[in-house]
Amino acid sequence: MTTRANDQSAKADAGKLQISLVPTQIVKDIAEVRMYGNRKYGDSENWKSVEVRRYIDALLRHTLEFVRKLDSVDSESGIAHYKHMACNMAFICEMMGGNVPQKCKTVEEILAREG
Repeated sequence: MTTRANDQSAKADAGKLQISLVPTQIVKDIAEVRMYGNRKYGDSENWKSVEVRRYIDALLRHTLEFVRKLDSVDSESGIAHYKHMACNMAFICEMMGGNVPQKCKTVEEILAREG
Protein backbone atom coordinates (compact mmCIF):
# COMPACT_ATOMS: atom_id res chain seq x y z
CA MET A 1 0.00 0.00 0.00
CA THR A 2 1.39 3.42 -0.95
CA THR A 3 0.75 6.43 1.18
CA ARG A 4 0.01 9.82 -0.30
CA ALA A 5 3.36 11.15 1.06
CA ASN A 6 5.28 8.54 -0.92
CA ASP A 7 3.19 8.90 -4.06
CA GLN A 8 5.33 10.79 -6.60
CA SER A 9 2.28 11.71 -8.62
CA ALA A 10 0.82 13.58 -5.62
CA LYS A 11 3.33 16.41 -6.05
CA ALA A 12 5.62 17.09 -8.99
CA ASP A 13 8.94 18.31 -7.58
CA ALA A 14 11.20 17.47 -10.51
CA GLY A 15 13.64 20.28 -11.17
CA LYS A 16 12.76 22.18 -7.98
CA LEU A 17 15.41 23.14 -5.45
CA GLN A 18 15.61 20.88 -2.42
CA ILE A 19 15.80 23.57 0.24
CA SER A 20 15.80 20.89 2.94
CA LEU A 21 19.39 20.08 1.88
CA VAL A 22 20.62 23.42 3.28
CA PRO A 23 22.14 23.04 6.75
CA THR A 24 19.96 24.97 9.19
CA GLN A 25 22.85 26.30 11.29
CA ILE A 26 23.79 28.81 8.59
CA VAL A 27 20.27 30.23 8.70
CA LYS A 28 20.57 30.65 12.49
CA ASP A 29 24.01 32.25 12.14
CA ILE A 30 22.78 34.74 9.55
CA ALA A 31 19.74 35.52 11.73
CA GLU A 32 22.05 36.30 14.67
CA VAL A 33 24.05 38.81 12.59
CA ARG A 34 20.85 40.29 11.11
CA MET A 35 19.35 40.78 14.57
CA TYR A 36 22.51 42.63 15.65
CA GLY A 37 22.34 44.77 12.50
CA ASN A 38 18.68 45.55 13.06
CA ARG A 39 19.43 46.72 16.62
CA LYS A 40 22.37 48.80 15.39
CA TYR A 41 20.69 50.42 12.38
CA GLY A 42 17.01 50.17 13.33
CA ASP A 43 15.93 49.15 9.84
CA SER A 44 15.67 45.58 8.62
CA GLU A 45 15.67 46.63 4.97
CA ASN A 46 18.57 49.12 4.92
CA TRP A 47 21.02 46.47 3.69
CA LYS A 48 19.40 46.69 0.25
CA SER A 49 20.67 50.25 -0.24
CA VAL A 50 24.34 49.28 0.23
CA GLU A 51 26.55 48.65 -2.80
CA VAL A 52 27.61 45.03 -3.36
CA ARG A 53 31.24 46.22 -3.31
CA ARG A 54 30.92 47.02 0.42
CA TYR A 55 29.63 43.53 1.17
CA ILE A 56 32.51 42.02 -0.77
CA ASP A 57 34.98 44.12 1.24
CA ALA A 58 33.28 43.15 4.52
CA LEU A 59 33.25 39.48 3.51
CA LEU A 60 36.97 39.60 2.81
CA ARG A 61 37.79 41.46 6.06
CA HIS A 62 35.86 38.90 8.12
CA THR A 63 37.43 36.06 6.12
CA LEU A 64 40.95 37.31 6.84
CA GLU A 65 40.19 37.51 10.55
CA PHE A 66 38.61 34.05 10.51
CA VAL A 67 41.61 32.53 8.70
CA ARG A 68 43.97 34.25 11.15
CA LYS A 69 42.11 32.77 14.13
CA LEU A 70 39.18 30.36 13.61
CA ASP A 71 37.43 31.23 16.87
CA SER A 72 37.83 35.00 16.47
CA VAL A 73 34.91 37.35 17.04
CA ASP A 74 34.15 40.76 15.63
CA SER A 75 35.22 43.39 18.17
CA GLU A 76 32.15 45.56 17.61
CA SER A 77 29.37 42.96 17.56
CA GLY A 78 30.93 40.21 19.64
CA ILE A 79 29.72 37.74 16.99
CA ALA A 80 32.04 35.20 15.34
CA HIS A 81 33.63 36.33 12.09
CA TYR A 82 32.41 33.23 10.23
CA LYS A 83 28.81 34.25 11.00
CA HIS A 84 29.46 37.71 9.55
CA MET A 85 30.97 35.97 6.52
CA ALA A 86 27.78 33.97 6.02
CA CYS A 87 25.61 37.07 6.31
CA ASN A 88 27.72 39.08 3.88
CA MET A 89 27.68 36.19 1.42
CA ALA A 90 23.89 35.97 1.77
CA PHE A 91 23.59 39.67 0.94
CA ILE A 92 25.89 39.23 -2.07
CA CYS A 93 23.88 36.22 -3.29
CA GLU A 94 20.63 38.14 -2.92
CA MET A 95 21.97 41.22 -4.70
CA MET A 96 23.48 39.19 -7.53
CA GLY A 97 20.16 37.44 -7.94
CA GLY A 98 21.93 34.18 -8.65
CA ASN A 99 23.24 35.64 -11.89
CA VAL A 100 26.69 36.89 -12.76
CA PRO A 101 26.51 38.97 -15.94
CA GLN A 102 27.69 36.80 -18.85
CA LYS A 103 30.31 39.28 -19.98
CA CYS A 104 31.89 39.65 -16.52
CA LYS A 105 34.75 37.36 -15.66
CA THR A 106 36.16 39.16 -12.60
CA VAL A 107 34.83 40.88 -9.50
CA GLU A 108 36.28 44.14 -10.84
CA GLU A 109 34.13 43.86 -13.98
CA ILE A 110 31.00 43.18 -11.94
CA LEU A 111 31.74 46.14 -9.66
CA ALA A 112 32.45 48.39 -12.64
CA ARG A 113 28.93 47.65 -13.95
CA GLU A 114 27.61 48.94 -10.63
CA GLY A 115 28.81 52.34 -11.63
